Amino acid sequence: MTSTTPTSDTEQAAVEAARDALLAAHDPTKESYAEFRGHQFDHGLAWVTHPEGHGGLGVRPQLQRVVDKRLREAGAAPLDPSTFFIALAGPTILTHGNEEQKKRFLRPMFTGEEKWCQLFSEPGAGSDFAGLGTKAVKDGDEWIINGQKVWNTLAHIADWGMLVTRTDPDMPKHKGMTYFALDMHAPGVEVRPLRQITGEAEFNEVYMTDVRVPDDLRIGDRGEGWRAALTTFMNERTAIGGGGGGAAPKTGSGPISVLVDIWNKLPETERTDARRDHVMKLWVDAEVLRLTNVRAGQNASKGQPGPEGSVGKMIGSELNKDIFSFCIELQGMAGQIGFDYTYRRPGGVNLTGGSGSVGYAFLRARANSIEGGTSEIMRNILGEQILGLPGEPRVDKGIPWKDVARN
Repeated sequence: MTSTTPTSDTEQAAVEAARDALLAAHDPTKESYAEFRGHQFDHGLAWVTHPEGHGGLGVRPQLQRVVDKRLREAGAAPLDPSTFFIALAGPTILTHGNEEQKKRFLRPMFTGEEKWCQLFSEPGAGSDFAGLGTKAVKDGDEWIINGQKVWNTLAHIADWGMLVTRTDPDMPKHKGMTYFALDMHAPGVEVRPLRQITGEAEFNEVYMTDVRVPDDLRIGDRGEGWRAALTTFMNERTAIGGGGGGAAPKTGSGPISVLVDIWNKLPETERTDARRDHVMKLWVDAEVLRLTNVRAGQNASKGQPGPEGSVGKMIGSELNKDIFSFCIELQGMAGQIGFDYTYRRPGGVNLTGGSGSVGYAFLRARANSIEGGTSEIMRNILGEQILGLPGEPRVDKGIPWKDVARN
């Protein structure tokens, strides 16, 4: 009888062989960040679940950890925080883009040679994203785009933007939207900073005035922008949820680790039973969230993020605020000391404050419950789509966007 190797073992062997071949030919400590990541992409180890030729090997998502762990041990640099949006743009282009777009965008996106931002929210269409009014009008083989976007993280350093527009105002609001890749250096694109309570201007507002976009930069079919945007949204929520309060102390990172460190340094007289119980509750919540994010990350790696991403996004946002609020409380008067509020333009995403001061993290965490979908909207989504609860009354459902009442 001839024995066969299980598919899972075959996949792992393929990943390990590609990993070993990559490291045998390229030393991450001697090549630049972009150069080594380019070779990683070419060996199918950028996103192992992607098809061959698009940065992957077509294998199960769990094997990405096998790659990442070994590359870290070999001295590969961690992910550049300025390339945060590859976790959003990559799956969207893979799922909805054509072959030419995948070949054009995925590799330089992964290497960091081209940075991306997200152009979704508008002053009158934040929580109600489908109510957006940025207009795209077809003109031959191009589209002429006019409108304004807001709360655009890292738009000031982006080369490309994930842009959703209104292309058919006669259709209901979810139906008349179209998704584009926008060249952020194109004539008519203007980026203005929005200063935050941390002193940073990580967020921006973007104005588009008669910007011409070739039709070959349209991602997905005309009128299918809502479908493509959902892919971006689900991956965004997974990325934000996974990058926050769910990191457990044993990882040496994450908000809960900051809290535990503060707790361990407190005088014994200040470690009351009530405070200890509060620390433990937050620790348990963070560990449950971490495990939820593991599942969400695996689904997202397949290009099909599940509801766990929305759960993780909402719970993580609120947990971050609770953790850093308690950190400030445990520090007493020392927690009232401020930090440098000097105006600055950051070059990366810092969702929870990272290694900055606790005061900074306390303020930055306020944004977690807004970016990527407010906690209120997340509760509506989870209630309706997961728990099956009745939806809120909608008076604009099924009517043309142009007839929807607006302020």
